[in-house]
Parts: sequence; C-alpha cells; structure tokens
Amino acid sequence: MATRGQSIVSAIKESIEQFSAPVAVANIGTVVEVGDDIARVRGLSTVGYNELLRFPQGIMGLAFNLEEDNVGAVILGDCSHIKEGDEVRSTGRVIEVPVGDALIGRVVDSLGRPLDGKGLIETGKTRPVERVAPNVTLRRPVDTPVHTGIKAIDSVIPIGRGQRELIIGDRSTGKSALAIDSIIAQKGGDLICIYVAIGQRTSKVARVVAILENYGAMEHTVVVSADASEPAPLQYIAPYAGCAMGEEFMEQGRDALVVYDDLYKHAWAYRQLSLLLRRPPGREAYPGDIFYLHSRLLERAAKLAPEYGGGSLTALPIIETQAGDISAYIPTNVISITDGQIYLETDLFNAGIRPAINVGLSVSRVGSSAQRKAMRQVAGRLRLELAQFRELQAFAQFGAADLDKASRDQLERGRRITEVLKQAQYSPVSLGREVMILYAATNGYLDNVPVDKVTVWETGFYKFTGTTHPELEQKIARDKEIKPEIEEALKAAIMEFKQGSTAY
Repeated sequence: MATRGQSIVSAIKESIEQFSAPVAVANIGTVVEVGDDIARVRGLSTVGYNELLRFPQGIMGLAFNLEEDNVGAVILGDCSHIKEGDEVRSTGRVIEVPVGDALIGRVVDSLGRPLDGKGLIETGKTRPVERVAPNVTLRRPVDTPVHTGIKAIDSVIPIGRGQRELIIGDRSTGKSALAIDSIIAQKGGDLICIYVAIGQRTSKVARVVAILENYGAMEHTVVVSADASEPAPLQYIAPYAGCAMGEEFMEQGRDALVVYDDLYKHAWAYRQLSLLLRRPPGREAYPGDIFYLHSRLLERAAKLAPEYGGGSLTALPIIETQAGDISAYIPTNVISITDGQIYLETDLFNAGIRPAINVGLSVSRVGSSAQRKAMRQVAGRLRLELAQFRELQAFAQFGAADLDKASRDQLERGRRITEVLKQAQYSPVSLGREVMILYAATNGYLDNVPVDKVTVWETGFYKFTGTTHPELEQKIARDKEIKPEIEEALKAAIMEFKQGSTAY
C-alpha cells in the first residue's frame, strides 16, 4: 500500500517538475472616461500611436492621443457598451482592412466588413490603412489617360492614370455625377474603381450602388461606405481604407481609380475627433495637422515605374464649397496637394450647361501628356477657343451688333462647341466618337447647324457612322491617332451625313 502511495507522489512530483506554463506579457489598461466615441484609458504604458486596442465585447479602438498619464482612444463601434472601469488590452497591431479581388462588386464599411448582405468576403490578405506614399524613385511620369467618357474632361482637362484630380463645386452641381460617370465608363476595361462615401446620406449611397448595378459597373467596383449615421472614427478611417484597397491592385501591376466623396466631410469628422480629444484648435477650429490629414492620403496616388510593376492608383477627391468660395481653408489645402481641379459652377449648371465645368478655373497639371494623340489632334485649339468665346461673350452682352464679322463667327462657333460638350448623365462616350464630334466642331463643320439642333445633329451623326462607316470609330480606337487616310474618310463621312440630312 505504501509502495503504491509513493508511486503516486513521485508521479505528481514528476508532473510538477515537467510543467511549464508559457509566459505572456499583456499591456492592460482601464477605462477612466468614455463618451462621444472617445475613451480615455489609464495604464497602457507601452502602446503605440494608431495601435489597435481591444475593449470588452469585441469592440476595437484606436490609440490616438498618447499623453503623460493616459491614452486618448477613438472607438470603432458603439461606445454605449463601454463603461468606466472596463479592461482594455493593446493588440500590438495597427488597423488593417481586407484587400484583393474578393472585394470587387461588394459594399463594405471602413473596416472591410460587408454591408450588402452577400455573405462573408473570402480573402486571406489584409493591408494597413496607413502607409508611407511611394517615393520618387518608384514612380514614373503620368502618361496614360483615364478615359472618363465625358467629352469636356477628356478633351480640355484630361486625367491620367496615377494623377490626383480634384472635383470641386457647390452642392448639387454634379460633382458625384462626374465621378460615377467616370466609373461607368470603365465597363469592359482594365481599371478597377473604388468609391468611398464619407458622411453621405444613407439613401444617397444606396442610390449610387443601385446606379452602378444598373449600368453593370459593380463588376469592376468596390464601394466603401461610412455614411452620416456612422461614428466619426469610421468616417475618418474610410478614405485610408479605400486607398489601401486600391494600393493592393496597384502593387499587382494593375490600374485602380479611387473616388473620395467627399473630403470636406472627412475633415469635419477629423475636427470632431480632435476637439473631443482636446487637441489645440487652429483656423476654423481645425487642428494644426489638417493639411497632413489629406496630403498623406492623396500622395499615395502614383504611377509606378515598370520595374516596380507599372501599376497605378488615380485619386479623384471631391470637395463641396460654400457659395462658390474655392479660397476657403480646406479647398485651398486640397487644391495645393492635387495635380489640378475640375471646377463646377452653379450658374452654368442652372443655365443648362451640364457638366457645368468652368473651363477658366479648371486645370489639369498633367495636361496633354495624359491624352491619346487622336484627342490632342482635335482638342489642341479647343481650350483656347472656349476661353476666347467666354471673353467675347462677356463683351457681346453690351451689343453684339458692334462686333466685327470675325468676332461674331467666333461667338457662333463657341456656342456650338459649348453645345457639343454638353452631355447627359450616365451616358459616357467612346474615344472614337469623342474624336469624331470634336473634329467636326473645331473644323467648322457645325458652323451652319442651328445651335438648338447641334445635339440632334450629334446623335444622328453617331447613328450614321455606326451603321455606314463603323470602321472609323474602330480605327481611331485602335490607332489612337488620326492618320491622313482616317482624316480623309472622316471628312467624307461628315459631308455625306450633312448632304443627306436636310433637317440641318
């Protein structure tokens, strides 16, 4: 009996000697104050800036303010479930979002969680939402166009792959419509689009998704939604999450386009967080680093050199102005960061000129290097003629009868070019058709067409060339330039259409 007892004791001793518990170091803190999507945590001595924190019930937070005796954290979820005294753990990770092809066609929130009811997103890859922009040695000049299908943009204010082009204007002037049209125009192409909705009404986001689905554009689009009902921290993170998703495609050697709609609301969300965290306010109560907020986002758009994959990420930020004031704080900040802006004017919109692009205040700093040769051939004089037309139009208000014949002819041509550049929403135009109609307008073939008949003439011309001369559009699309034989055939087609169209 004693022998049996001794064997049990020795077995227990042996088990104790062989037992080794793994040692885990955990950085744990305690919530001392919570409210308005902000929590103050005491005890997280080794936490890093922008590190993810784990609150009770699986709620995550972000270390935002690292102060002497506490950490100011923004809560990425419902703060009503967090109370004073709750335990908080640091995770050692920065905030990440899922990336990859599995996201295409989906609607997700700022953390990459699905919102469309189509099930889980099957992707095993994630990327940090914040990242240093590619340096100069990794980049190459922007030389390939983003074909938006909008005649006024492709001809006068071209956008290149890897460019940052701001869309700016008052409320309800068609800013989002331009971006959505640009996304629709990529159907069947190789450009993957990401639409980031920041602080928008939920109904507007749902309408955008429905439009993209109706036109078959969700097949190449990811929608990241942080609408007005979402907490400010999720609105703050949304554009960085969309940018990270686009960077994944860029680093695979593919081309991506990301739309930020809009960055004014993004700045509002950041100001709200900063004031709640008691950061010192500056101009218009924005914190001192408000410029860095947008520069570190937009600088990540790039065209990579071939040895680094040759991919690109194009950014189309949107800014809503108040009463046409483009010299306000946030608009001037973003204008100075971007490579140009498309300014939409309320007066033009109300006058029926849509898209309501003010050619005088709009600019693309990439210029004709981001245009196909065919477009450069027909659009070279277009900007100058439009600018001269607007100037003459102002003088003509005091009496057109006093103008000489050359000036009156220029006014008439300008009116017809303005009509040609008008375009219905959700109806992108192919490169071949854009080149053909602009060639007709700039070379005087529309000068004897009544101004109110120009749109009808354009529609008829597209139908005529599509049925009798389909090779014209195909050759322009294939060669990307107007060769002498194509020009002669185009001239003949225009004259043939004009002779057969007695209505004009």
